[in-house]
Amino acid sequence: MSITSTELKCNLGKYLLLAASEDIYITRNNRIVAKLCNPYQDKIDTAKSLFGILPDDLTLDESVEERLNKI
Repeated sequence: MSITSTELKCNLGKYLLLAASEDIYITRNNRIVAKLCNPYQDKIDTAKSLFGILPDDLTLDESVEERLNKI
């Protein structure tokens, strides 16, 4: 989403809530000058991408041993 700096000033609370779920680009004179985003989003996306990587029948000890054998 892209908004003007004036729009941000007038509705800051609204855009702070929206920033939790999407990046907001702030423009001035039709140029992007800032980005409002969730500081934890990268960690959330990374964690979500890891779900399902390990097989259900693999134990934690087996996965650690497998990882150490690759080094």
